[in-house]
Amino acid sequence: MSHDDSDQRLVARVQKGDRRAFDALVLKYQTRIAALVSRFVRDQDEVMDVTQEAFIKAYRAIDSFRGDAQFYTWLYRIAANTAKNFLVSKSRRPPDTDLWVGEGEPGDGSVELESIEEPEGLHARDELLLALNQGLEALPEDLRTALVLREFDGLSYEEIAEVMECPVGTVRSRIFRARDALEKIIEGNRDG
Repeated sequence: MSHDDSDQRLVARVQKGDRRAFDALVLKYQTRIAALVSRFVRDQDEVMDVTQEAFIKAYRAIDSFRGDAQFYTWLYRIAANTAKNFLVSKSRRPPDTDLWVGEGEPGDGSVELESIEEPEGLHARDELLLALNQGLEALPEDLRTALVLREFDGLSYEEIAEVMECPVGTVRSRIFRARDALEKIIEGNRDG
């Protein structure tokens, strides 16, 4: 049984009134959703509140889940919107970048920078991080979102298309353009 199959079965049980099935979905995804929310909301207490609110919204809307998208993609969209709405309600802007450095497993698409203890190495790493953050910040939101979902969250092109509500070809184009622009920005920072 794949993750999608087990999620679909749990959702079907929730839709029939089984609250324990929803608890299983919460346990399965709470860490990933909290990590997503923490990209928008910095205060850990607020992260937990917004994460809980996202799950409450998902529970209330579970009857509208038809299975056209994967459950996680649907939940991801709810959580991202909940976090953005939270910031708007607090009159705060969403962060300029969604970058998490040093998280994840090497080779899983996350950024992994080694910490070199020598001052020159630390300085070079800090300069690269600054250039990367500035590069991501400079990208238009649609390009940045597509790139972050692919490179840092590890979503497939199809999942990104569902989250961004656009064709897969558009996702591929945005990621290509984002990588190209980011490379030019970082190279410009090194030369300048």
